[in-house]
Amino acid sequence: QVQLVESGGGLVHAGGSLRLSCAPSERTFSRTRYEMAWFRQAPGKEREFVAAIRWSDGATDYTDSVKGRFTITRDDAKNMLYLQMDSLKPEDTATYYCAVKGAYGSSWYGSNYDLWGQGTQVIVSS
Repeated sequence: QVQLVESGGGLVHAGGSLRLSCAPSERTFSRTRYEMAWFRQAPGKEREFVAAIRWSDGATDYTDSVKGRFTITRDDAKNMLYLQMDSLKPEDTATYYCAVKGAYGSSWYGSNYDLWGQGTQVIVSS
């Protein structure tokens, strides 16, 4: 069964940058992929939407707290999803998950996504 695999997390000082990557576990990823997104979950908090990208045309959406600091991109040829995170803050500390969904349902709700990765941890020190 195809899975999503995140990478790129780590420990960084406030103000620093990280780039997260997400790839399918198999080179051939033939499922319909209307939209992909990044979510995050901080310790003791609920999972929250971070950013989404529509695979066909690259249209993006971000939660307000990351606008202007995070950039979601995709590389269709490489089947890769990225999240460039700049000007990181301690409140960005969380486990970050990538996910994929079909055409229906809001991008903002995790319940609309049917395939998830295992997560990559991001720690931002002050």
